Amino acid sequence: MIDFGRGLCSDLTFSSTQEWLVTNGIGGYALGTISGVLTRRYHGLLVAALKPPLGRTLLATKFDETAIYAGASFPLGTNRWTSGVVDSVGCVHLERFHLDGTTPVWTYALADALLEKKIWMQPRANTTYTQYRLHRASAPLTLSVKTLVNYRDFHSLTHAGNWQMQIATANHGLRVTAYDGAMPFYLLSDRADATPKHDWYRDFFLSVEEFRGQESREDHLYAEAFIALLKPGESVTFVVSTEVSPNLDGDAAYAERQKYEQKLIKQSELKDAPNWIEHLVLAADQFVVKRPVPDDSEGRTIIAGYHWFNDWGRDTMISLPGLTLTTGRPEVAASILRTFAHFVDKGMIPNRFPDVGEEPEYNTVDATLWYIEALRAYYQTTGDNELLKELFPVLQEVVNWHQRGTRYQIHVDPNDGLLYAGEPGVQLTWMDAKVGDWVVTPRIGKPVEINALWFNALHTMADFARRLKKPADEYEKLADTTEKGFARFWYEAGGYCYDVIDGPEGNDTSLRPNQLFAVSLLHSPLTLKQQKAVVDVCARYLITSKGLRSLAADDSRYIGHYGGDQRQRDEAYHQGTVWSWLIGAFISAHLKVYRNPELACSYLEPFAHHLEEHGLGSVSEIFDGDPPFTPRGCIAQAWGVAELLRAWKEIERFTTEKS
Repeated sequence: MIDFGRGLCSDLTFSSTQEWLVTNGIGGYALGTISGVLTRRYHGLLVAALKPPLGRTLLATKFDETAIYAGASFPLGTNRWTSGVVDSVGCVHLERFHLDGTTPVWTYALADALLEKKIWMQPRANTTYTQYRLHRASAPLTLSVKTLVNYRDFHSLTHAGNWQMQIATANHGLRVTAYDGAMPFYLLSDRADATPKHDWYRDFFLSVEEFRGQESREDHLYAEAFIALLKPGESVTFVVSTEVSPNLDGDAAYAERQKYEQKLIKQSELKDAPNWIEHLVLAADQFVVKRPVPDDSEGRTIIAGYHWFNDWGRDTMISLPGLTLTTGRPEVAASILRTFAHFVDKGMIPNRFPDVGEEPEYNTVDATLWYIEALRAYYQTTGDNELLKELFPVLQEVVNWHQRGTRYQIHVDPNDGLLYAGEPGVQLTWMDAKVGDWVVTPRIGKPVEINALWFNALHTMADFARRLKKPADEYEKLADTTEKGFARFWYEAGGYCYDVIDGPEGNDTSLRPNQLFAVSLLHSPLTLKQQKAVVDVCARYLITSKGLRSLAADDSRYIGHYGGDQRQRDEAYHQGTVWSWLIGAFISAHLKVYRNPELACSYLEPFAHHLEEHGLGSVSEIFDGDPPFTPRGCIAQAWGVAELLRAWKEIERFTTEKS
């Protein structure tokens, strides 16, 4: 469904802002722009997960190709330098760019020749394939390929100085060892001739990094020259890998990739879904990765977003239903739930696993409550009593710790049954922007969505207890107390819920989308009249075509544009910026109140066009709060994809039941 012709492809501005992504299921990825221009530090032909799913390291940066045909030279790559010079502009030769599944495919028109290029990764391996095929020509074509490499953490930048890498011959190509102790990687081809090089190309300009207020200059090493002669109908495959002997048969490797993706589509069993929803099934898989745990080498987790996020507890649990249950992969959901159960500590699952492998961080009040909701959704789908029985003691521990108090003053207030959380300098909810010691939206006190989740969790625990023939009275009594206490959230003068009550400065009347979860979750503590009022006020002041604003536009703190340095970006992050994932809660709440699936579906439809911008085939993390709602942040965000899929499935199920 992603398919652009020459008019767009040859426009350097357009083709340098549209980004493609392929992944390998263990945390590694390849990422770039249609034009081939590097605009981010995160772009690369092989960003390998050396310690899956983390340890992500840029190994191969890009190929710069030149086609020599009919006596003419056609540069196919493009580079932008800090001097302001843009060389080659190879996109002017692009006849077409499209996605075949998740595989980006370029078609270059060179006189009467058509040269196709595609990039994909081998599942479960740090191996990237690039294949070129000459589909049409009246004479042979010579393809010359410069291979640019690096070796750095994917968050960093390289200023080479006198860095000397070790480049040695290997079967079918070269082996690169960046320094003593570094993991070697291989630059190989099924049929091209390889010549070692060692020339640093300095001062690549990274425009998106500059927009983000970051350093925007980097160096990459020209390590190898490939050259191959192609006759009409012939292909050549290049492989970049940490494996010593990867499969060099490009056609066989691509067939394996296609078989894998076809299986994903088949098992999703989506009925009468439009093409863009079906494509989201493939996008969903890009976030599901391995995380080995002591008793399960095949443990799973979810990468929160590409380019820079790792697996966050909150994002994982919010994303789990949409990425796994909606797509027909309950076994993956079960693995994720078991994986995170290993890390429960003091009644909390981790907020995130640091890239460098330190101990997990537990600075979250909602991730654990979303864990309970994820298990509820799993059980509703599967009826898996064995997993419920296995994990129920973990959930009991969670509730007990929240009752008596755990980290960061997270505890139940015995006076109203509500959860209190927070202390100065710590961000605990999903609105977690922090710059130095400045927490932008601290939300200390009793946040509305936290207590909606707590109420939902207590009812879920009672339901689970009954399923397992265990006492449920304690959870029912706690839920009753919480429901009575939740009435304090109603802001009568505004006709909606306070965002936080009992905070250091009293009750917070900010009009934010967090209150939607008091409607959208299975168990709501609000009256039907209040539920409708919440949906209506969010529709009137927060909804956009790309999700919901994090703060109403008429608030004096509202920021409608996301950009600038880190402080400026983080200040805007939850003060008006639109979040794609919130559309899921809105649609669930809207369905519950209005029971109109056609109307609810109309809020999803603009995302069909969004898949054709920014991260091609996926869903962006955030958007400007002001029209035209320009996409920002990560080009592919797990909970954005997940919530669109979950909402679609909910609409589909509602329609079936209604008929």
